[in-house]
Amino acid sequence: MTKRIRKAVLPVAGLGTRFLPATKAVPKEMLTIVDRPVVQHVVDEARAAGIEHFVFVTGRNKGVIEDHFDIAYELDDTLAKRGKMKELEALRADLPPAGAASFLRQQAPLGLGHAVWCARDVIGDEPFALLLPDMLHHSLGKGCLAEMIDAFEKHGGNHIGVAPVPDDQTHQYGIVGVEDVKAKVSKITKMVEKPAKGTAPSNLHITGRYILQPTIFNLLANQETGAGGEIQLTDSMIALSRQEPFYAVRFDGDIYDTGSKLGFLTANIAYALQRGDLGPQLRAEIERLLEA
Repeated sequence: MTKRIRKAVLPVAGLGTRFLPATKAVPKEMLTIVDRPVVQHVVDEARAAGIEHFVFVTGRNKGVIEDHFDIAYELDDTLAKRGKMKELEALRADLPPAGAASFLRQQAPLGLGHAVWCARDVIGDEPFALLLPDMLHHSLGKGCLAEMIDAFEKHGGNHIGVAPVPDDQTHQYGIVGVEDVKAKVSKITKMVEKPAKGTAPSNLHITGRYILQPTIFNLLANQETGAGGEIQLTDSMIALSRQEPFYAVRFDGDIYDTGSKLGFLTANIAYALQRGDLGPQLRAEIERLLEA
């Protein structure tokens, strides 16, 4: 019987150097998309998919992330005394249940593979989700991780979220080759990290959403450092693919790389335009600026 996906790993130890000086004192994951931190949007996606336990792999000066997912007694008390019950209930709704969040220190900037490996004891012998907080997946329908869990329950194995990119941009991404490039779910035949121009096996790039079997931890423990002197998750996934099947789950919504300035700004505009309390006014302001 296939084990249910209950836990999710969120690597949040990155320095956010692309957003300096804003991230000198504020973690990049706490920068806001409209009025919610980036990491909160990703947790929302995971909770909607049925995730019960969140494993945050953090680093130094990231304590504010832990504080965000905790009760702020002074704030709650002030809101209650002022009768701001709507705001108070919204804060409470965002909190994971007691004991449903773990915070681990990565301690050294050794890459995504190392961050995942740091979560091994909390994950244990269970398949788990991995969500990169920089990458926001937005859809008016079912969320990306929810679609992947549906595919996992049908096929088992390991799953990677993918989406098409223009052919002339494939060298900028991790790319997968699949049996059927047009299928919603297709078996992966090849994984390549930033293939040379003209050599990509498809135009499907890895979008920062994964479901992995716990056997990945043994491979990560013995993985030699790769590009940039870091332990690369892709290297261990390639090794695991020789033992277990991998499937690509195509996501057809919008994806915003909030780790880049353009992606961050675009996400703020896109999310705000879809809100009834902001959309019409913001659209008018954008039109005014474009006409200036």
